[in-house]
Amino acid sequence: MKKRILFTMPSMFMGGAERSLLGLLDAIDYNKYDVELFLYRHEGEFLEFINPKVTIIPEINKYKTFDVPIVSLLKSKLYLFGISRIISKIFLKLHCLLSKEKEGVWMHMQYTSRFLQWILPNIPGEYDCAISFLGVPDVLVNKINAKTKIAWIHTDYDTLNPSRRYDRLVYSKIDYIANVSDDCTRKFLKYYPEFISKSITVENILSSKFLEFQSKEKITDFKENSIIILSIGRFCEAKNFDNVPAICKLIREKGLNIKWYLIGYGTDEVIIRSKIKEFDMEDNVVILGKKINPYPYIKNCDLYVQPSRYEGKAVTVREAQMLCKPVVITKFATSSSQLKDGYDGIIVPMDNQGCADGIAKLLNNKVLMQQLSENCAENDYSNSQEINKIYEIIENS
Repeated sequence: MKKRILFTMPSMFMGGAERSLLGLLDAIDYNKYDVELFLYRHEGEFLEFINPKVTIIPEINKYKTFDVPIVSLLKSKLYLFGISRIISKIFLKLHCLLSKEKEGVWMHMQYTSRFLQWILPNIPGEYDCAISFLGVPDVLVNKINAKTKIAWIHTDYDTLNPSRRYDRLVYSKIDYIANVSDDCTRKFLKYYPEFISKSITVENILSSKFLEFQSKEKITDFKENSIIILSIGRFCEAKNFDNVPAICKLIREKGLNIKWYLIGYGTDEVIIRSKIKEFDMEDNVVILGKKINPYPYIKNCDLYVQPSRYEGKAVTVREAQMLCKPVVITKFATSSSQLKDGYDGIIVPMDNQGCADGIAKLLNNKVLMQQLSENCAENDYSNSQEINKIYEIIENS
């Protein structure tokens, strides 16, 4: 008899965690496991790419209330959710005032989730394993019936700024906590050493066949007669795209004719555009916006750059390596777990001048550029074997 696995996910909008989930779902042996996916919202560019063997649970309207504007909720039949969201904001402010802790995105998510739990319905069904793949895992703890529960963490815990007390309360009720790299696991355990026995590392699983197929699509956005640099990610503080115009200008001042393309979307787009204008880079830094299929852009760029301030493990870097592209990343806290400096990518300083110098040095070294590509071609970055860690947990539970 097949064992049942449930994944929960907020939505399937374009992002690294969403692409990682697609790879994981493709790697599962469906002869042995029945897999279901519960999405809070049936929305997102990646919905159509979910493995057809996965059963998508019908949408439950009340789970959409995490993101709906509070005013809209108050005017609807779901007004109790709006009231709960208001109360969560009040308690969050009080917590920060009394504890002197800084309010952050993760803490905001914690309080929103906490104060919605009492009116959210249970997710139907009984499962051998349930996995909260992204976000605060309250729903996994309170609303799902499963023998084994796994919470996934996709980022460097140093950057999350959560309520530690609430984290401990939730994670104490979960069987396993999966981080996407050994560095991220170490960062997590620095704050919660008591969870060492339930902490595991499961690297992002990516589908090489999917990437190769998608990368063959024709594109016309790139301009000829220039060196093409590409960066992909949400337009947010973590990705550091607001410094791309300054870095681009410094590289061009070295005589390199580059065009730097940005794929993504987010709240920082206004800041990025203002920086493009400030540094007079309108012709050289190009925002392409959302792209459901970013892979032909990776395939056709000369250099992929991830200039992040921090990362867990950047899925886009792995994807660029899988498509045999030279890669540059900044020296963020977990950068050493992302690539081997000088072998399948280059790590450059975080500051704008150091970053520009490092990129320019690589672009001027055609031999090294070619060697990085060849080294990437010799490695399997799909991490398909990581699925065995999930199998082991399920079979031994």
